Amino acid sequence: MENKKKTPKENVVSFIPTGDYYFKKALTALNRSQFDKAQKYLRRAAELSPEDPMILMQYGVILLEIEDFDGALDALLTAHAFDPAETDIYYFLAETYAHLGRFIEARNYATQYVEQDEQGDYIEESLEIIEFAEQEDWQLFDGNEAADSELYHRQEQARRRMEQGHFEEAVEMLEKLIDEEPDFYAAYNNLSLAYFYMGEAEEAEALLHEVLRRNPGNLHALCNLAVVYYYEKNEDLAAVLKLLKKIKPYVFEHRYKLGATFALVGEHQEAFHWLRSLQRRGFEGDPGFYFWLANAAYHTGQPQTARQAWKQLVQMDSSKEGYEPWAEQSETLNMNALEHVRSFLVEKLDHQLRSERLFGLFLLGKSSHKQEIIAHPKWLQTDELSVTETYVLGYTLGHQFNPSNPSEKAFLSFMEVTELLYGLEDMVSEDNRDLFQLWFMLGDKALSQGYAFRNPRAIAAAAYYLSESARSSTGTKKEAASVFGVSVATLTKYADQLIQFLPYYGE
Repeated sequence: MENKKKTPKENVVSFIPTGDYYFKKALTALNRSQFDKAQKYLRRAAELSPEDPMILMQYGVILLEIEDFDGALDALLTAHAFDPAETDIYYFLAETYAHLGRFIEARNYATQYVEQDEQGDYIEESLEIIEFAEQEDWQLFDGNEAADSELYHRQEQARRRMEQGHFEEAVEMLEKLIDEEPDFYAAYNNLSLAYFYMGEAEEAEALLHEVLRRNPGNLHALCNLAVVYYYEKNEDLAAVLKLLKKIKPYVFEHRYKLGATFALVGEHQEAFHWLRSLQRRGFEGDPGFYFWLANAAYHTGQPQTARQAWKQLVQMDSSKEGYEPWAEQSETLNMNALEHVRSFLVEKLDHQLRSERLFGLFLLGKSSHKQEIIAHPKWLQTDELSVTETYVLGYTLGHQFNPSNPSEKAFLSFMEVTELLYGLEDMVSEDNRDLFQLWFMLGDKALSQGYAFRNPRAIAAAAYYLSESARSSTGTKKEAASVFGVSVATLTKYADQLIQFLPYYGE
């Protein structure tokens, strides 16, 4: 019988995927809204066909969609070099440059698109980019400064560092930029925010005053100054808000800045006016836009708009579901309770000292602003929290802990002491805030040293006594012990233990 079996060499058909193969797979993924897969396939297609302008253009477009603007720019510029006649590349370059803040290039490429493709699919969008770019602040500079829009690109890079929480790196970049271009006010404004986020409010305020002295009416500086004044409880806030209410901006970016600022400081009517005007003109914002619009709408009696905006926010960031501004609103709030003062709470959450941040995270669980702050895109950076901060946040959110784990057991005892202290007045006020600041300072150090908090009631009495004795010489151990129902001897024992966790004790 003849053996018809062929050799492996005869059976194998060599298959080497090409750029076109992955390009087609990417288009299929895009049609199914599988953007992660599409990006992966297009990246591979671009690697295999690095001189194919259509593949490079589509790769640039998907990078643009996921807001990798630097990567998109590289891909689109390469595509343009290989095919200067493809007009769609002009439009996508214009859009990318606009996102990067490089408005001169954005306008130039949008203009070329309109001139070369009068019936193109992106005529309307290109005209909007041209209109937008011609309104921007770069017109205020002289010709040499305006021509170097690389400044804006570097500023945007620094701003993205700030959004990622790398404030010191952003400060270094912006200070260098200002040294090179002393009249580049946008860099000053971003630098002021970086200083403020780092807790250097005076430095931020001084910088903003310098901008306004040299460039009166600078909208970004005025808005940033209003935010600083709001958190610092500066009485000059009213004057700045009065001035801001007179400003009627046309540019989308300025309307957004003004609306978000008004929302942040509690001027909800003004905030709703500007943010809603953007939405009506077709503005498709980022998560921050829908967050502020929802809050402004809710606080101005526009529940339907608020819910629609929040729905869009959740579609962009599903982690915000359940944290609507109308959730868990207390009907009887004590206005003397600092946990219901948003500026106080945010100040604690942004504080440089970890003990103060722990204080803020605890108060967050008691606050009427809990949902708002947790849902805000930037106020609570959970990926930057220490282990103890993560524990307190978990406690605030109602997460379960394992008492059989020694560190978690100690933490739960620490929180039991905290709740006993809070239960004295069921609020934190100006009168008792020192007690909590002392307690979280002691507790933070005690937890880091493995202290077990074995007698929460006695420890609460000891902390209360230490706080009262620091405020007044009339405070006695007997009074403090009676408040918590422990003996003076027991209080003394635990007071001696807590004293060891005071800063510089024994040094």
